[in-house]
Amino acid sequence: MTTEIQPFQIAIPQPDLDDLHARLTNARWAASVPGAGWERGVPVDYLKELAEYWRSGFDWRAQEKALNAYPQFVTEIDGQRIHFLHIRSARPDAKPLLITHGFPSSVAEFMTLIEPLVAPESDEDQAFHVIAPSLPGYGFSTPLAAQGWTLSRTARAWIELMRRLGYDRYGVHGGDVGSGVAGLVAGYAADHVTGVHVTTDPQTAANVATFLPGLADRLDATDPVDALALERMNAFRKEGSGYLAIQNSRPQTIGYGLVDSPILQLAWIAEKFELWTDLPIDRDQLLTTVSLFWFTGAGASAAHTLYDQFHSSDWGAPSPVPHGYAVFGADATVRKLVPAEQDAHWSEFERGQHFPAMECPDVLAADLRDFFGPLS
Repeated sequence: MTTEIQPFQIAIPQPDLDDLHARLTNARWAASVPGAGWERGVPVDYLKELAEYWRSGFDWRAQEKALNAYPQFVTEIDGQRIHFLHIRSARPDAKPLLITHGFPSSVAEFMTLIEPLVAPESDEDQAFHVIAPSLPGYGFSTPLAAQGWTLSRTARAWIELMRRLGYDRYGVHGGDVGSGVAGLVAGYAADHVTGVHVTTDPQTAANVATFLPGLADRLDATDPVDALALERMNAFRKEGSGYLAIQNSRPQTIGYGLVDSPILQLAWIAEKFELWTDLPIDRDQLLTTVSLFWFTGAGASAAHTLYDQFHSSDWGAPSPVPHGYAVFGADATVRKLVPAEQDAHWSEFERGQHFPAMECPDVLAADLRDFFGPLS
């Protein structure tokens, strides 16, 4: 690799596709128990049907072509290979916008969001030049070259990426892990960032809140809204945090299975898409993300970055730039769990949850335009 920015195209070798299909054909299936549902993990009948479609119906080459329709590049930053999409708008008034995906995701999350941002239907709507990097350890920002790729280190890499691209002023947006990265970019490069916009949903807010020291102590169990927030936090600790517990403590151990078994990698991601969404996501888009994890071995390397962040105390500093929050599947608990400045842009949407760029891209694009449009 080199610190120069080099064009990149996805080209998965045919033997890798053949190997995937063979592994899916010869998969060994865990037996279920009578009456078991999602509370015990991904139901076997659901996963068998999805795996068969991945093997015999899903057209990876078509998805590869669709991704390659967007200009892609690679460069080396801080010793790490970084892959990113860079789509420039034809509009002369377009503003640079850096967008970062989360877990378990990839830049494929933005395939239906990019067009509304780059080429909005109305000339009155703000347009953007979109820069969408793959997080270190995800997609083609692999393999990991070193330990220690925390949110803070990633944010500094994104700042360097924007400098290399020649952008002096830009907005930043993210969801899940990407929201943490976006906030840190704004904190470290406040002179260059026009604003930071993040997405969340009630369950994600509750999940994050469980790791914030003292937050639960500030909630009043006799208040109905606080009680619901506490209920969700407790449910996450008891029933929903297993995937993080293993990755935060033993990423290498789970990594063996994720890179050797396409069934495990499929279940690992499909479970979150099922539980963390309330609007339909195209099955091909889901499998595109799963395939990117499989072909690049990102299941293991992404787990290592989660481990690094869990063991890090570097969370950066608050940023003085304007903040925007888009809450999907909104209810009153998010206001209690997400500290927001009184003058922050705050939008609430009834539908959509953890993956709004895939669930309702037009809604997210409109909120990004509303927030960044007046900023300079």
